[in-house]
Amino acid sequence: MLTTPAASIEEHFSNVEDPRIERTKLHKLTDILTIAICAVICGADNWEEVQLFGETKEEWFRTIIELPNGIPSHDTFWRVFARIDPEQFQNSFISWINTVGEVTKGQVIAVDGKILRRSHDKALGRGAIDMVSAWATENHFVLGQVKVDDKSNEITAIPKLLKILEVSGCIITIDAMGCQKNIADTIIKRDADYILSLKENQERLYEDVVILFDDLEASNFKAYPYNSCQTVDKDHGRLETRTCYVISEPEILRYLRNSEWQGLHSVIKVHSKRQIGQDVSEQDRYFISSLEKDARFLLKAIRSHWSIENSLHWVLDIAFREDESRIRKDFGAENFAILRHISLNLIKQDKSIKASIKGKRLKAGWDNDYLLTILSSLFP
Repeated sequence: MLTTPAASIEEHFSNVEDPRIERTKLHKLTDILTIAICAVICGADNWEEVQLFGETKEEWFRTIIELPNGIPSHDTFWRVFARIDPEQFQNSFISWINTVGEVTKGQVIAVDGKILRRSHDKALGRGAIDMVSAWATENHFVLGQVKVDDKSNEITAIPKLLKILEVSGCIITIDAMGCQKNIADTIIKRDADYILSLKENQERLYEDVVILFDDLEASNFKAYPYNSCQTVDKDHGRLETRTCYVISEPEILRYLRNSEWQGLHSVIKVHSKRQIGQDVSEQDRYFISSLEKDARFLLKAIRSHWSIENSLHWVLDIAFREDESRIRKDFGAENFAILRHISLNLIKQDKSIKASIKGKRLKAGWDNDYLLTILSSLFP
């Protein structure tokens, strides 16, 4: 086991070029990456903490990596990760994911953006970084991520992400920001299906779909062929009923297809009614999809989209304190975000103990054998 971690990192991340000039390379890039990954797994949230973790575990690290000049300083970690090409780092991340995790056909892949709130730099007039991630809702791991370009938005970033991922046979779910013709076209060309949330940003299409379902309801559900299902959830005094209606009739949707939405085969309405005590609230949400599935299948896929919020974004904020991070220099914030995703994937895939993300991070920091267990999916 003495050389496995370093050798495997070198294999998976070999395309990451060392940004340093030769005379300043006191520490191997492989060693720097290994220490950083282990430190973030075990709770480090900044470069000073990465250095402290490395110094505390130096004796153990010497059993798995070379460390010819000891543990790098926090300034070394800061400079290296500020200059590593994030596209190369991301592509290596995706290459690793493709070797350790198989995304099954028909799995829902949720795509959504998250702003790293403290990554802005007012002195340089730079706004906070927005990262768009793809989340495998069944496997529970991050498939990849891209940074939204400055002076751009998620609409341009989503196709870039989809083009570098293997999504064939999967179902891509995106919120209303991603309900765009070019994104639907990209998904179909990637041999995948889509379910896109539809709101007023697509004014004409939204109005047409709302009218379609209003007419269906006004006719006592006799105007058009449709499929429906209903689910009821009870939890801690909350009663929530969801009713899903799906129209997939080609003749009815013909005029929607003429608006150049590639692969459009269904329009969906989800009516939610929530009751907490005497308080009742109701909401209608609309979606378009390339699928011609039954309502129960589509409702399950729609609901699974929110795991990217609950199991990724929320965890990054609460367990990894991402929104508190003040790493800002050059590519530092973007590359540290990738380190968090690597760490979260490794922790999520470990099934050897039952514990929270926080509990697993603490145990990994205390127990070297358990840290090696977590690393095993990166170092098979």
